[in-house]
Amino acid sequence: MYTSYPARRARELAPGVLLCVAVAAASFFIQRAEERLLGHAIIEALVVAIVLGMIVRTARALPARFAAGVSFSGKEVLEVAVLLLGASVDLPQLLRAGPALLAGIVLIVALGLTAGYWVGRMLGLAPKLAVLVACGNAICGNSAIAAVAPVIGADAKDVASAIAFTAVLGVVMVLGLPLLIEPLALSHYQYGVLAGMTVYAVPQVLAATFPVSALAGEVGTLVKLVRVLMLGPVVLFFTLRTRKGEGRRGSTSIGRLVPWFIVGFVVLAVLRSTGVLPASLATSVRFVSGLLMILAMAALGLGVDARAVARAGSRVSLTVTLSLITMLALSTAMILALRIK
Repeated sequence: MYTSYPARRARELAPGVLLCVAVAAASFFIQRAEERLLGHAIIEALVVAIVLGMIVRTARALPARFAAGVSFSGKEVLEVAVLLLGASVDLPQLLRAGPALLAGIVLIVALGLTAGYWVGRMLGLAPKLAVLVACGNAICGNSAIAAVAPVIGADAKDVASAIAFTAVLGVVMVLGLPLLIEPLALSHYQYGVLAGMTVYAVPQVLAATFPVSALAGEVGTLVKLVRVLMLGPVVLFFTLRTRKGEGRRGSTSIGRLVPWFIVGFVVLAVLRSTGVLPASLATSVRFVSGLLMILAMAALGLGVDARAVARAGSRVSLTVTLSLITMLALSTAMILALRIK
């Protein structure tokens, strides 16, 4: 009996995709439980999905029938999730932050990327893992790691390692960063800038700033969005760098130079900023992107044996810590140099 390719492909993917959906759903509800009990999520569903997936994978090797669906969820679904992130970018709002602050943020992100990469290399990390850790620290944690990984060809173990240790420090930042307000004599505006520059994920920025004051929360969110906007140029840079390193030559269309999901990311950002994509629809798109990202993280976790990550743990954790300290120092210097009050 003849079966069409789409039907065969669906049957091939179904076991792995459904397993990823189950892990992602559990992670989503764990985050919701945190929000109900604590008022906000300390550990995001993205991180929970990685951890749960790794627990499942470590406890029992997955049968071969799950491989195709897990791989699909970790690559194609991830790319769609990154594309949809563009709907959260509001360019006019970012420009209201002022040209000096905008230029300072771009400079600190570039310096943080460079410093984070070389710290990782000096501590013995492989180049791709060093890139992932540097991007996570300098831009937006999990989302940056997830977006850069397919471009540089990083494997699931490297992605899981970078996200796992970046996530641990992210939680520490949420809890510990407010303690710096008094020793550094920071105003709430200055603290908002510092939090926006150093805390990884947008929800973590909200958790670290709004309990301090509404002003700190608004400024922190705005600065954080500027960092998120850097994701597109950074991914494009690594795309071109990877192609050059692989020695690819000849005529190349823009569609091959720039990953399709990054083109989509930029298009959605423009549509959102010009009002073509209404704010209400952008909110829904962002929510869908978040769900797909959780699904992709579950797939990445399911592809990793935790014992393999643990073997590289000390170097990764030290790299993340030193990179984060560098970002804190650079961000404080920027606040002082620009005389932000």
